[in-house]
Amino acid sequence: MPLVLMALDDTLLDRSGAFMLWAKDFLDEIGAPPEDLEWLLSVDADGLTPRWDLADLIRDRYELAIPSIDIVEELRGGPLGYERLDPLVGCALKIAGDAGFVPVVVTNGPSEIQEGRIRRTGLDQFVADWVISEEAGVSKPNPRIFAMAAQRVRMRLGGAWVVGDSPEADIGGAAAMGLPSVWLHRGREWMDDRFAPTRVVGNVIQGLSAIMAAPR
Repeated sequence: MPLVLMALDDTLLDRSGAFMLWAKDFLDEIGAPPEDLEWLLSVDADGLTPRWDLADLIRDRYELAIPSIDIVEELRGGPLGYERLDPLVGCALKIAGDAGFVPVVVTNGPSEIQEGRIRRTGLDQFVADWVISEEAGVSKPNPRIFAMAAQRVRMRLGGAWVVGDSPEADIGGAAAMGLPSVWLHRGREWMDDRFAPTRVVGNVIQGLSAIMAAPR
């Protein structure tokens, strides 16, 4: 049974899409021009910008009178209300599971938030288990977190695949362990010359298809 170690953000769940929908409504609510959406998406940097730093940028740009902590709470919770599991992703995971593959989520982030997303969207029904960096005490790309994921489902890392959109956290982690990987390019070009993904695809459904079609 091949193990498939899968990222959460912008892999199994469309974090960027949910953030964009929230951002549109947020900017409208504070009276910002619609063209500022591009600025907000840019400074968010796919969620890599610390929430406190992003809150300060928003507060300063729009001269908001509310405390930064209120903006931080909105940044953390607001986009979650727009997040849904794509039924086609759920279907692809079920097909993979029926074919003998074992999908396990490996994600960086706060345990309460990440596990809440997995359960609230119903993703928990389609994966065997999950490991979250805050609880694990180690983050991707450190191989230890992937090893912990394998242990959670009582499987060995040998023969596993790693799937994700992050060149460093996902593909770099796979390279460090000598595992095959699938990179979700999301319209980007591969730029890292230290290592490379085994497969490059546009989305997680194509990624699962590529894994199932690969020789075992």
